[in-house]
Amino acid sequence: MWTLKPIGNSAKAVIVENGRVLLTKNVDHLGHYYLFPGGGQEKGEDLRSALVRECLEETGCRVEVGDLVYIREYIGKNHEFAEWDRDVHQVEFYFACRIEGPERELEGSNPDSFQVDVEWNECHRLDEIRLYPREACRGDQIQSGRPGLSWRRQLRKRERQEGKSIR
Repeated sequence: MWTLKPIGNSAKAVIVENGRVLLTKNVDHLGHYYLFPGGGQEKGEDLRSALVRECLEETGCRVEVGDLVYIREYIGKNHEFAEWDRDVHQVEFYFACRIEGPERELEGSNPDSFQVDVEWNECHRLDEIRLYPREACRGDQIQSGRPGLSWRRQLRKRERQEGKSIR
């Protein structure tokens, strides 16, 4: 008889302001690596609520959740971390977000066990850090400082409301 392992959902925040993206800084046996803030969806919780909760826990900031901009299916056995993630299977939903209200000190109340900090990183320098998932930062997306089409639309809308213009 088959025993099916659950597939988890994860909600992630893509917070880009002034050419910088907000990421959690984590540490493992290879050194520092970066992730988009967010995490697992709990039973009975919608993705947007999960993302607001996770961002508060990891960054100390409340976020306004915008459009869904990227979906990634992570199957651990197919990735470089198969040794310890072999049984992990999750679908990650990336949303364009912005920090609500004035920016506070970036310090989460309940960070993940490997998280050591929260940092703003220059978009044009993302290729210099170990950032996961790598495929979310390809092409004209975040790496160039010009997010992909969905992200660009979201940023233009927000910047029009704030009286700014996007590159």
